[in-house]
Amino acid sequence: MPFSLSTNSGNMPKPLFIADFLSKTPEIPVVDVRSPAEFGSGHIPGAFNIPLFSNEERAEIGTIYKKKGRKNAVLRGLEIVGPKMSRLVQEALKIAKEEKLLVHCWRGGMRSASMAWLFESAGIQCETLIGGYKSFRRHVLESFNVPLKLLVIGGETGSGKTEILHQLKNAGEQILDLEAMAHHRGSSYGAIGQLPQPTSEQFENDLFIVLQKLDLNKNIWMEDESRNIGRVSIPKAIWDQKITAPCYRLKIPFEIRVQRLVKDYGNYPKEILHEATARIRKRLGGLATQQALDALENGDLAETVRITLRYYDKAYDFPQSERKYEGVRFVECENGDTKKNAELVLECSRSELIV
Repeated sequence: MPFSLSTNSGNMPKPLFIADFLSKTPEIPVVDVRSPAEFGSGHIPGAFNIPLFSNEERAEIGTIYKKKGRKNAVLRGLEIVGPKMSRLVQEALKIAKEEKLLVHCWRGGMRSASMAWLFESAGIQCETLIGGYKSFRRHVLESFNVPLKLLVIGGETGSGKTEILHQLKNAGEQILDLEAMAHHRGSSYGAIGQLPQPTSEQFENDLFIVLQKLDLNKNIWMEDESRNIGRVSIPKAIWDQKITAPCYRLKIPFEIRVQRLVKDYGNYPKEILHEATARIRKRLGGLATQQALDALENGDLAETVRITLRYYDKAYDFPQSERKYEGVRFVECENGDTKKNAELVLECSRSELIV
């Protein structure tokens, strides 16, 4: 961004490379000085947004820079920032911990240097990120290439995979709950009852932070997700490891899965369930879709579930059958007892008898 404040005070923020910057984030708050739109697209998890410019102001200065040059852009920037300098400092003072902040912009250039200088002038010790958020993103994507000891919990829709995943966590195992991070359960019904989804970029950032907290020398359990979870995607480097990892596929009786899904979705408005069912008309087929919608209208959610499950079961089985179930171990479960089924999965994983 073509704007900077004079730094003749002698207070010069200390620049840090990404690894050192991130090592300090547990103790020192991070301030992202990019525009709200930039921040909304993706940011370091836990960062605070104190934008130097609004979305409109940033666009205006960028246009001036292109058409009239750097000098005119800087002058316009000073006009914009001058009246709000006090407010920016007040926001920083509220966030600072022990009068310290970590500050960054997009490329680690003028915006972060200017804002860090301003905060330093108010007595806040600042350190900036060399390369800015761009260097963080590069670090995130590179981190996904590290080998992981993944173990996958598989099973048709309604098998209770998420609940079993958390039972494994309670038993001391490490887990990745990608659906929780994505705010989506998968399938056409997956957004029901969930918060708005993050951007794919933010999903990757959140996943990076979660992985940093795990011991990568030990097993990490995850669900057998599709590549896309709603509107976000599992990073390719993680996906490539997931599809070759051992998969423990739960075999839960059909009707138990039906009742689980009725319980999970039965309290939601009929209109929402109708929309989700209609979205998969092309996959279900016209007749099956109409039968499912008629059952829903008549208050027979269980029958709606039975009809849609027949499609989802085939869709789930197809990629594994194409690979002739290589790496898949079937775990026969008598019922929907989550704790018991989690124990069966652990027992199978420890037996090392993977088909």
